[in-house]
Amino acid sequence: MHELGITKNIIAIVSENAQNKKVQKVLLEVGKLSAVMPDAIKFCFDICAQGTIVEGAILEILEIPGMARCRECGNTFYVDKPFGICECGSVKLDLLTGEELKIKEIEVEDLCV
Repeated sequence: MHELGITKNIIAIVSENAQNKKVQKVLLEVGKLSAVMPDAIKFCFDICAQGTIVEGAILEILEIPGMARCRECGNTFYVDKPFGICECGSVKLDLLTGEELKIKEIEVEDLCV
């Protein structure tokens, strides 16, 4: 389960960028073609966040569908695998979306003094 290592890295990156402020929410974009299982990330998140400024934060995952463009006819369509076939019969495809794995947003606690 490589998601444990990925989640540890997510926690480290979020902690580093939160500038010592308590993290309230983390928004991830995970592509459906990325070979990363969102449920596994969710399972690991609270465990990996224990003892960090990310502990107790809400994890929100936005799943990005796979899209490809045919190099032959230019047709753009959804794919559920990193390969496929266009309506025109071509297998020459460029993946446009679906391979993402990004920390899109971090919400931190802002204390007013």
